Amino acid sequence: MQHEITRPIPLLDERGNLTEAGYAKRLLPVYDRAKVRGGVTRLKEWDYYLVMNDRFALALTIADNSYMGLDSISLLDFDEGWQVTRSPMRILPMGKTGLPAASDRGDVGVSGKGYGIFFRVSGEKRLLCAHMDKFQNGEALDVQIALTDAPEESMVICTPFQKPGHFYYNQKINCMRATGRVTLGERTYSFRPEHSFGTLDWGRGVWTYHNTWYWGSGSGLADGVPFGFNIGYGFGDTSAASENMLFYDGTAHKLSQVAFHIPRRGGRDDFMSPWTFTSDDGRFEMDFVPVLDRAACTSVGVIKSDQHQVFGKFTGRAVLDGGGVIELKDFMGFAEKVENKW
Repeated sequence: MQHEITRPIPLLDERGNLTEAGYAKRLLPVYDRAKVRGGVTRLKEWDYYLVMNDRFALALTIADNSYMGLDSISLLDFDEGWQVTRSPMRILPMGKTGLPAASDRGDVGVSGKGYGIFFRVSGEKRLLCAHMDKFQNGEALDVQIALTDAPEESMVICTPFQKPGHFYYNQKINCMRATGRVTLGERTYSFRPEHSFGTLDWGRGVWTYHNTWYWGSGSGLADGVPFGFNIGYGFGDTSAASENMLFYDGTAHKLSQVAFHIPRRGGRDDFMSPWTFTSDDGRFEMDFVPVLDRAACTSVGVIKSDQHQVFGKFTGRAVLDGGGVIELKDFMGFAEKVENKW
């Protein structure tokens, strides 16, 4: 079952539960922080941008997890096979970060010792700026990127948990054209709109303590036409809808269930060996060859985060709603598995 939300509605009722579970193609449910009832220390709000092409990528995060703020900058070089991630934390922001209630408006900025990150949404353009002293080998990093041409439709999901007052509200916007640059010391990484694309992961929610999720995404061109996909599962009760969706020339095409098949070796996930992806409706069948694993594991007391965001190349077929087949060959994207306890 894939239940679509087709009209503007309040996201939460007076008890802090979702008024309607399902998916939408626009940010129709209205988020009101004042209606959250699952506990102020459990509320998580974040804006995450990924900008990439076939050779390199940049990821920026501003997150307010109530008791902990997490600001992150990642630079990945696929040609040379390295990545650097710096993630300063802030203590007890408790919503003071000021993340907006919708993805299409509002500015947000954070700063700390030796760094700053700023996102601005202005009309049809999104501006991403960042600076960090001593990002790599003592060299400073600077970012200035503009994202434009956001498609009319995106992936929006409203997922409940079994626990009252807990919910997951998320939007993924794929296939935004990226223009700008990242400088690291004397090196410059230039993003040009003909081959560079941005993705927004915009999320608000109150989660249960222990979750493992899977997420995959890609944005690029298929025979010269903007094409992207969002696949994933693991959060809450997904019986109303999955978050699996294709995007072709600005239009969203809903998929059913997609499974990640991560190879195993020695009783553990072997993230850098080839993966496969299959779907119950036969509309997303892919091979995936990893290029780089952005791995990080943090464990402090009762808090744990073990993440593997694996970038690589997708080859296979995706089927649009009308039956049209998109054939992909070495299409750059990523797939991840993350376990969180917090």
